[in-house]
Amino acid sequence: MNLLTAVIFLPMAGFLLTLPLPRENHKFIRYFTLAFSLVTFVISLFLIPGVPFGARPAGSGFSFDVNAAWINVPPIRYHVGIDGISLWLVILTTLLTPICVLISWAHVHKHEKAFHLSLLLLEFGLVGVFCSLDLFLFFVFWEVCLVPMYFIIGIWGHDRRIYAALKFFVYTMAGSMLLLVAIIFLYNKTGTFDYADILAATQKGVLTYREEALLFLGFFIAFAIKVPMFPVHTWLPDAHVEAPAAGSVMLASVMLKMGTYGLLRFCLPLFPTAAHDNAGWISALAITGIIYGALVAMVQPNMKKVVAYSSVSHLGFVVLGLFTFTQQGLDGAVYQMLNHGVSTGALFILVGFLYERRHSLEIKDYGGVATRAPHLATIFMITMLASIGLPTLNNFVGEYLVLQGAALVHFRLAVFASIGVILSACYMLWLYQRVFYGRASESLMHHLPDLGTRDYWSIVPLIVLMVWMGVYSESFMPPISAANAAALPGIGAKKEMHVRNLQDRQYRPDSLASLREFFHADR
Repeated sequence: MNLLTAVIFLPMAGFLLTLPLPRENHKFIRYFTLAFSLVTFVISLFLIPGVPFGARPAGSGFSFDVNAAWINVPPIRYHVGIDGISLWLVILTTLLTPICVLISWAHVHKHEKAFHLSLLLLEFGLVGVFCSLDLFLFFVFWEVCLVPMYFIIGIWGHDRRIYAALKFFVYTMAGSMLLLVAIIFLYNKTGTFDYADILAATQKGVLTYREEALLFLGFFIAFAIKVPMFPVHTWLPDAHVEAPAAGSVMLASVMLKMGTYGLLRFCLPLFPTAAHDNAGWISALAITGIIYGALVAMVQPNMKKVVAYSSVSHLGFVVLGLFTFTQQGLDGAVYQMLNHGVSTGALFILVGFLYERRHSLEIKDYGGVATRAPHLATIFMITMLASIGLPTLNNFVGEYLVLQGAALVHFRLAVFASIGVILSACYMLWLYQRVFYGRASESLMHHLPDLGTRDYWSIVPLIVLMVWMGVYSESFMPPISAANAAALPGIGAKKEMHVRNLQDRQYRPDSLASLREFFHADR
């Protein structure tokens, strides 16, 4: 069996093997799920030698390529493969799944079998999304992810979990419908769902300018909702606050990357003309999200909302980097996807530790935690410093590359985006001060133990990654740079090189034209 196929379907095998287990046997189900997820992670590490750290391989450009017939009419194929972009996202998913099992070990007390089934199904869908090279197969995996996350929020969440789950479902389904319509339209124009064939067809000019612009908007809105970008971000804080710790970790660390991955994998290479034409206002929205998310995070009274709005801000850097169409911007965007997954996932784990001990997410209910739990305070500090981009920790590398790419396009973009870096230090340091310093109340002193053995097993791997990715980014960056360098000639070329029907330009609004001129002013 192909190694990548094994990584994709091992979680589904665990799901199917867990189904007949007696639901009363909670302990065995926990160990079984943990073992299956750990095996999947270990096997996924063997993907690394198969992805070149230099030039991409000949042929499709993807490693572990499998292209087999699935449905004859319409021609839908099981076509999967990975490159330097999807490799680390797959490994991030397989790493976080056993961590989510550990942090839920003693704190999920109802429907435990269903909870672990949901985690395995979610892992199956997420890995499939990052590996799919058939657009219909990609959509199937995209929708598979929606179902378990809906139940994780709606069943094991907090007081307003039904509201948060429904809001998450409505927003995501709205984007999914746009995505499905765009995929079907693209199939009608090209006669295939295969990514490589569609890419070749669009590069030959099979789409008119108007068709490309509309398809780009359909894909972009679907992915923007999933990122989520300002102003379609409002579902995210509610989902994070109400979700259990494991749900928040998988949502922030991996599910949001489905949106940024989709922008890079589909929007930019398939529709380069429209991507360049719309880059101005998209960059403006990304910078707005960076600053807005940071300002709103600063005034939140709830720890999870602080981290949730910080995600809106940090993922704005990813979108900005993608739409610089530069090697530095693309490399920084992909690296920042990974950084955000590690550091923000760790923040949600640590907030979950605090909630399990104090049963409150309100900042006012804390203070002086460092006195009672010094190890928790130390690890929270390292994670907080990584989140704000301290040099030698992971977020610094990604944010620096994004800002460098933005400066190459237009220096003002980098100036405005850098405001978010300053604001992130403000809200994270203030959060840390209010929670961990000051006088501890009597109730807190008696009900807030320090980290236990299982806690260390779940958080220390992420701390190690924060330092490793910040000090020695060369361990991770070469395959990312190679994949981006291979894609850059198509997505980074001037718009005029891709226009096949100049008369269609009359449909472009003047506002977009002016934004494009501003965006390209320094080129």
